[in-house]
Amino acid sequence: MSEPLVVIGNGMAAARFVSELAEIALGRYAVAVIGEEPQLAYNRVLLSSLLAQEISPADIELKSANWWRERGVTLRYGCAATAIDRLKRIVTLADGRELRFSKLVIATGSRAMKLDVPGMNLPGVLTFRDLADVDAIAASASPGMRVAVIGGGLLGIEAAYGLARRGAAVTLVHLMDRLMERQLDPQASQMLKRAIEAKGVRVFLNAETRRIAGEQRAAGIELADGTSIAADLIVVAIGIRPNIELAEKAGIITDRGIAVNDRLETSAQGIFAIGECAQHAGYCYGLVEPAYEQARILARHLAGIRERYQGSVLSTNLKVSGVSVFSAGNFLGGAGCEEIVLSDPGFGTYKKLVIERGRLAGAVLYGDTTDALWYRDLIRTGEPVQPFRGDLAFGRAVAMAA
Repeated sequence: MSEPLVVIGNGMAAARFVSELAEIALGRYAVAVIGEEPQLAYNRVLLSSLLAQEISPADIELKSANWWRERGVTLRYGCAATAIDRLKRIVTLADGRELRFSKLVIATGSRAMKLDVPGMNLPGVLTFRDLADVDAIAASASPGMRVAVIGGGLLGIEAAYGLARRGAAVTLVHLMDRLMERQLDPQASQMLKRAIEAKGVRVFLNAETRRIAGEQRAAGIELADGTSIAADLIVVAIGIRPNIELAEKAGIITDRGIAVNDRLETSAQGIFAIGECAQHAGYCYGLVEPAYEQARILARHLAGIRERYQGSVLSTNLKVSGVSVFSAGNFLGGAGCEEIVLSDPGFGTYKKLVIERGRLAGAVLYGDTTDALWYRDLIRTGEPVQPFRGDLAFGRAVAMAA
């Protein structure tokens, strides 16, 4: 008889985990997936393209209903898990049903954060994190409408881009001195800022939001320096917070995320966590690639293949406001590091490679990310680059042909 395995969460990490498990251990487990959102798992990375009306809702679906059925997965979405009994091995759902498990995977993801400032709960203040947020923003925004987006990280920039594409007059407000400061160095960030402004988005940096103006409804933003920005709609995208409450209530050890070991197992035997809700070695990644890596390793572990999760190399490889960007590792450099830089502002490309002790330690690519995965693998493996250092900046094809 198949061993009962329950997955709480129906996002990108959960879908990848089930896919990986089905590839190597189909039939070993009777898998049930529980999702709170009222639709099949979808690609959150594409939400800005959906908001910009560049793609349709069908384009972001990760797996079809038939795919889940063909693999024997019991899929229940639109119904949240409300409790975990780790001793009786039972998950309780919002509709009162109970699911027994032998193994449990928590992949509850994260939720959007809001600023703790006056007016944040006024009507007309929305977040940008999931499909419901996209629907709410699309229903509220119209061509010519004044929209202020708070947050110059990936989500904020993507929200601003999507709204600008819909014809809104967008102002982007960011607390830090540069956009996407966690993923880009100052040069790449400045190039991205110019690209965003070329799309008609006003950008305010070093801008601290003091309050949301308005009485019955949001009417704008007031910054700490006294600047007022009028807006008919405000979108907040300042970061995410892991969804750990379910695990916490069950007596599972949590910190910022759900604490897991190198087997991705929590403090409760047979209960695992992956993705944005998981915290490994003190770190919550909040990125897609580490979630996929965790999903693959956990699937292999549950299939009886010995493999440990040693953490992920932080990397970002995506398209931001129509521009391809990539970063990985220690891309800011520092003492003991050397930098190789190629820049062509006119062509809109920039590349910085950071070398430490003869190995690639970090990289930033802007505009042309053709060799991103190769650079990421060099950082991960620590392969010496001295034999082809002179051609390293010109990409894999040139470096390997030398």
